[in-house]
Amino acid sequence: MKKSIRKKIFGIVWKGFSPIRRLTAPASPASRTENTTRVVIPNEIILGQVKELVREGHTVKIMVKGYSMRPFLEHCRDSVILGPFSELKVGDVALAEIFPGKYVLHRIIALDGDQVTLMGDGNLRGKEYCRREKVAAVVRTFIRNGIATDADNEKWKRYARLWGKLLPIRKYLLWIYKLNLEQKS
Repeated sequence: MKKSIRKKIFGIVWKGFSPIRRLTAPASPASRTENTTRVVIPNEIILGQVKELVREGHTVKIMVKGYSMRPFLEHCRDSVILGPFSELKVGDVALAEIFPGKYVLHRIIALDGDQVTLMGDGNLRGKEYCRREKVAAVVRTFIRNGIATDADNEKWKRYARLWGKLLPIRKYLLWIYKLNLEQKS
């Protein structure tokens, strides 16, 4: 099957079933062989397990799915290492359960007492709300194009603050970003 046809079919299926998107756990590059297959595990199962591992004090690496954190994190290209936290800060990227079984990996844009407000970097509008105890983990490390960057990196934080201030024109910036990605592929 041609790549462009596969992309079109996958895109239609992916958009049509957005409420039940799946997290694909690819094999590591070192262990890939012709006989290796991808394992598809529902988000509510895998992210529930991630939450438990982080509560036990472990860090967990997951591949990013979805486009809500563009341009900082790209679908199926980038990964994050999640870990436990002692305090939450505005600007942190957090894995939060916004209602039972529904998790998002978005940036914290406001903290008001026990209320946490999140928004994806690639979102033009729409915010998610949860209580502090529903935040399962925070990102410790971003892995973009195979390059690991600490979440506390000052340059990364500056870019994120600037991106937040550009919300009024984000629509146009994301459009340019998407055109650039399409030209590369």
